[in-house]
Amino acid sequence: MATKVVMEALSPTMEEGRLVKWLKNEGDAVKFGDVLAEVETDKAVMELVARGDGILRKRIGTAGDASPVGTLLAIIGTADENIDALIAGAAKPAAPAPATLASPSAAPSASQNGGAVPAGVPAPEPASQGTEPAHQPAPVRQPPAPAAAPPTDGKRSRSSPLARRLAAERGIELSQVRGSGPGGRIVKKDIESVKASPVVAAKGAAPKKAPRFITREGDYQDIPNTQIRKTIARRLAESNGPVPTYYLTAEFDAGRAADMRAQLKELGDDYKVSFNDIVIKAVAMALSEHPEVNAWWMGDSIRHFNRVHVAMAVAIPDGLITPVIFDADRKGIGQIGAEARDLAEKARQRKLTPEQYTGSTFSVSNLGMFGIDQFTAIINPPEAAILAVGGVDAKPVVIDGKVEVRQRMRVTMSCDHRVIDGATGAKFLQTVKRFFENPLLLVI
Repeated sequence: MATKVVMEALSPTMEEGRLVKWLKNEGDAVKFGDVLAEVETDKAVMELVARGDGILRKRIGTAGDASPVGTLLAIIGTADENIDALIAGAAKPAAPAPATLASPSAAPSASQNGGAVPAGVPAPEPASQGTEPAHQPAPVRQPPAPAAAPPTDGKRSRSSPLARRLAAERGIELSQVRGSGPGGRIVKKDIESVKASPVVAAKGAAPKKAPRFITREGDYQDIPNTQIRKTIARRLAESNGPVPTYYLTAEFDAGRAADMRAQLKELGDDYKVSFNDIVIKAVAMALSEHPEVNAWWMGDSIRHFNRVHVAMAVAIPDGLITPVIFDADRKGIGQIGAEARDLAEKARQRKLTPEQYTGSTFSVSNLGMFGIDQFTAIINPPEAAILAVGGVDAKPVVIDGKVEVRQRMRVTMSCDHRVIDGATGAKFLQTVKRFFENPLLLVI
């Protein structure tokens, strides 16, 4: 019996993947577990493996194309097996027009207080003010009628949780959207492709006429979003708006940490550590003393963790990823440094597995190596906090009434106020400061 090769959910948050390249050709013999292709997920480039034995009879997916989870990519079978029905079922339909609302007048509208106006209620006529003529909206060009109308029988449209949330945020009726996922399921890209009509976008105000300008070939370049860039955009929207965040900034004395680094460096490359390694260890030790910060916001509850897993932000060409140092409070600085370097290299090569970048209880983001003195970082939900670390610089400071030049480092902690109160966050940051400024506490 033929085996279908489908786009699998290769990461916990994956809704679609991009086929990077095929590693097997049509006619090749394959066994269960053989790597068939490389797939770009929202976090890394993963291997797509065979789920059966036989011959790769047909490759349906095209390298470079993105497909929703569950899409048929290839067929494995015996040499004489008839797979015509499977191929016919996977034939790609003509690309539909971008999903649109049924009509501007029937689209939901946002009122002044953010509530939705029931479908079918026309938007109020904009009144002209003063002596200036009112701007008339440009006529809306309706797209060609779709081949199959969206469901109108009152049944709930099939849709992903992310698509439903985006639709609610944008005031879009799911019943008016065509789904491009398996079985007509509405996915994120269907919601994102809905063109905003004057009624939806106005929020009670008269639509403004778009400025006219002329672009010529070569004036710009559209760069398609990678899967990781799409995920970054979604995660930022999930954090920066709904999460009530406050910030705590402190300055640490880095003199003793710098001295310890220099002494370790003299022992050889095997003992080399960075300031970020010391910060991660100090944060991990502080989290073990403050479980109320080592926590997730779960909606109906707050989850306090008994183990400390610190994520570190790593910049890669496509964006940012956060591999995790598990049980960081139980590891030495040298072990943390070696593990951090290995994870960072795998992240840049897009070789991380989901187990290596999920499950963190706290995050650290460091831009000091780029000459940044201070910045604020965005919390990675459901975590309750993230520490932004600036560079180490020589600064004049007052010590016992005298001005001295010391190595200083500024940090800013972003806190979810639903989980961490101000005093709690401040006490935690004091503990991090105590460990960092006295690094011998981290090695005893």
